[in-house]
Amino acid sequence: MSIQLRQICLVAGQLDSTLDDLTQIFGIKTCYVDPGVGVFGLENTLLPIGRNFLEVVVPTRKGTAGGRYLDRRNGDGGYMVICQIDTKEEQQAIRQRALDNDVRIAYERDGETFHLCQIHPGDMIASFFEVDWDTVSDFNGYWHPVGGTGWEDKVKQDVTDNYLGVELQSDDPVILAERWGLVAGLPIERNGEMLSMRLNNVKIRFVEATDGRGPGLGGIDLAVKDRQHILGAAKDRGCYVSDDQVDVCGVRFYLHDV
Repeated sequence: MSIQLRQICLVAGQLDSTLDDLTQIFGIKTCYVDPGVGVFGLENTLLPIGRNFLEVVVPTRKGTAGGRYLDRRNGDGGYMVICQIDTKEEQQAIRQRALDNDVRIAYERDGETFHLCQIHPGDMIASFFEVDWDTVSDFNGYWHPVGGTGWEDKVKQDVTDNYLGVELQSDDPVILAERWGLVAGLPIERNGEMLSMRLNNVKIRFVEATDGRGPGLGGIDLAVKDRQHILGAAKDRGCYVSDDQVDVCGVRFYLHDV
């Protein structure tokens, strides 16, 4: 089984200003707008992070799940961990493990060439866990949520190169790790106090929530090639925390040189 992080979704109160911060600080470009999210009362834009993606969604009406999330976590933040899996059989096995352990399926869509399965964020404690499969099965190219292809010329990696990890937080990181490992069908690794789960291209870390915002997708590890550009732009925009961290859209971005 191969599960690859293909997309991280953030939820924000304002789209344009958030995209401006992300593009200017991380030196990335926008690549796609999905009109299909309108059915959920959202608008969105996606940006490539290497051959993977960062999505920002913003509620357009009251009473949406995204809006409730903003209220619950007192502002912008991480929202979804969206992965690609190599076979439909493995995707359905994840789905079944969720159901067998009283974890709800929040939403799913089954097409002839694409199957989307979103696992409920309340039951996964920190965020949505979405696992998608398509017949192309190209982990570095075709990706249905950005229209398949046509985004490749928007990839820009001279400042920010790629994802390295995701940080999920809760009051009890042991329970959080066990839940994700159980549903994903992957082992949990322990290195001292640190708990993690290894995907094809990143590690998901499970940590204690200490920022007063409760459970959530609190951090992202980035491989970067121009740290000084990121730090300078972050200082200009009030997003600088330290030479190793900037905070954008309510998320801690940890910088790792490559």
